[in-house]
Amino acid sequence: MRVCVVGCGAIGGLYAGHLATLDDVEVWAYDVSREHVEAIARDGLRLTGEVELTAPVRARTDPSSIPPCELGIIATKATLTEEAMAACAPVFAGGAVCSVQNGIGNEELVARRVPRVMRGVCLPAGHVVAPGVVHMDAGGPTWIGPFEPQPASAAEIAALGEALDRAGMPTHVERDARPAQWTKLLFNAATNPIAALTGLTHGELCDLPALRATVTALVDEGRVVARALGIELDEDPDELITRAAQTNHDHRPSMLQDALAHRPTEIDALNGGIVREGLAAGVPTPLHATIAALVAGLQAGWKE
Repeated sequence: MRVCVVGCGAIGGLYAGHLATLDDVEVWAYDVSREHVEAIARDGLRLTGEVELTAPVRARTDPSSIPPCELGIIATKATLTEEAMAACAPVFAGGAVCSVQNGIGNEELVARRVPRVMRGVCLPAGHVVAPGVVHMDAGGPTWIGPFEPQPASAAEIAALGEALDRAGMPTHVERDARPAQWTKLLFNAATNPIAALTGLTHGELCDLPALRATVTALVDEGRVVARALGIELDEDPDELITRAAQTNHDHRPSMLQDALAHRPTEIDALNGGIVREGLAAGVPTPLHATIAALVAGLQAGWKE
């Protein structure tokens, strides 16, 4: 089986590195970082932290040098989905691609470029520590299922799930991955932008009663949208937020890291996505709209 990972940085690196340990899976990767790709080509992709391994990933900066792949995983930032899939579409002309990205709306962009699509939800976390080296900060399960308007086949979803499982990335194959997707969405949309706007870690913002109440209000507003869409969350995001504040108090969410580096954030796929879904379902989302506007304004200030 041939798999291509689009975006071989933090999260994509975890998937590519694990899959490349399997003898029956040929792993290719596309990434725009020439330094990162050259290090992988020279030394292999090294994973540290929760796992220690070095795997033979065939990384490229030119997607035209990647052969056709039956399966794909896209793990870029949501802001780069359109660009990445436009570049890699020929690789998946006859295949299926799974998005493991943050937020919602990515599958729709992937579906414009490839014939069959999977929803994916990723809990493992990591970060690039050096070219060719990805540190696995935390493990956790992955959920995958069909993207309903343009689904991958059951056999394709099962094949990817089984390979990830064997590679050490526990994966749940679901008929409907939206409950897991929306649980993570509400967790991220209630905490990441608050961290980006304040500079506080996950635990620090939860220590302040007024901010913690705002987090709960954002979760509750999002629950109403999910309910209107017929999605029953598989866990309580507010309880998960409390638990994470206790176990990972000093965690800097990805949006905070983006804000500190003045990089574009994923606000449009998180709070912006909830606003759009709420509008379509006839559910008002004033809190999420306000948060989205504030982060957009923060980003506009960087340009100035």
